[in-house]
This record gives sequence, C-alpha cells and structure tokens, in this order.
Amino acid sequence: MEKLLKKYPNLHVIEHPLVQHKLTFIRDKYTNKKDFKELVDEVGVFLACELTKDFPLTEVEVETPLMKAKSKILAGKKPVLVPILRAGVGMLDGFLKIMPSARIGHIGMARNEETFKPATYYFKLPVDSTERTIILIDPMLATGGSAVAAAGKLKSIGVKKIKFMCLISAPEGIEKMCSAHPDIDVYTASIDEKLDENAYIVPGLGDAGDRLCGTKPNPKIPPMGVNFFDE
Repeated sequence: MEKLLKKYPNLHVIEHPLVQHKLTFIRDKYTNKKDFKELVDEVGVFLACELTKDFPLTEVEVETPLMKAKSKILAGKKPVLVPILRAGVGMLDGFLKIMPSARIGHIGMARNEETFKPATYYFKLPVDSTERTIILIDPMLATGGSAVAAAGKLKSIGVKKIKFMCLISAPEGIEKMCSAHPDIDVYTASIDEKLDENAYIVPGLGDAGDRLCGTKPNPKIPPMGVNFFDE
C-alpha cells in the first residue's frame, strides 16, 4: 500500500479506526443483507467526509438566538453523485445523509461479451453537470475497467472535476485508475491483496451488488447482448 500511495498522489486510503472496524463486518460472509447495507451506509459517511474536505466555503451572516454572527457555508454548485450501476447505488445513502441536496446521476456499465471491454448501457446526468463536481461511486475497484471507462465518459461530455469513491480496491484497479486519470482523486477504505483468477478482489467481500440487493448470480440468464451498448 505504501508504494501505491507514494506513486499516486491522487490516491487516498481512509484508515479511521471506525471505518476499519465496520469494514470487518462488511467482509464477514455471515453478515446479513440488512446489516451489510447499514454498514456500507455508515462507512460511506466517513468516505464522504474525507472526499469533501477540500470543498470551498463562503462566508455568510446568520442570526443566532443571541446575536448576528458570521459563519460559513459551501460555495458554488452542489456536487453530482454518480453511482455506477448497480452496486454503486448502495453507497448513495451514506453521502446523502450529510449532503442531502447533492444532485444524482447514473452510469450503467457492463462488459461487452464480444470485445470484453466495459461499455455504457445507461447514462443520465443533470443538465448542468459539467459545471459541478462529479463524485463517481462504485463499492469495488477491481480491474478498474468500469471506473476508468465511466470517468472517460464523463470527461467526454466536458466534465472537468471528478472524484472517485469506493469501499475496497485491488492494486491492479488502483494502478489502472490512477494511471489513466491522474487528475481524479481516488478514495478507498482498503487496498486489498490482489485479484484472483476470476477478477474478484481478495480477500474482498464477495460481490457487493449481490450482497446489497440480496441476489445471487444466475447461470441461466445470459449476459446482455452487444445490441444493448452504445459504444
């Protein structure tokens, strides 16, 4: 981890004791769906606090019960939260707890089974998103393919300021994301050991989307055909 932090100044690992404590129960395969979702929300609050530390402030005047006073509020337009479907939606609530006025967009990414590259099947943002900070959200940064492609899609429409937030990451995904987008700050609660032969993060936490949604992979349902993709 130390080598990656030195190599990539845009990488940030949140090592707060409560984050690490909650992450242990998130990893536990015996943690049920309800508790898993609540723990992800709670860790999301910590990640959101770290991610917004550099947000600009402006001074205003308010009237307290005793007197008028100068105080500070966030300056500029509200950020846009953009989860990568579907698992990214599971991390929205933590951020919205501390910044409920944030705007929300969505990006759907999936692997094209002919090219084996991530492709966009859904893309919806607020109309003025290019004027706002975009916070891209995905619980897992594994190979980095979806995150890199999603960030590239955002940049292609003129977005200038992007931050990426994930729960856990693999060194392979960190390398790919931080190298491809050195201008994007990457926030994670853990850098795990590696990817296995199936591109799962080890030790990881399993499939975040399945655990958040209470589903299991169904081998009888084929992957999406290429006709679903726009690129």
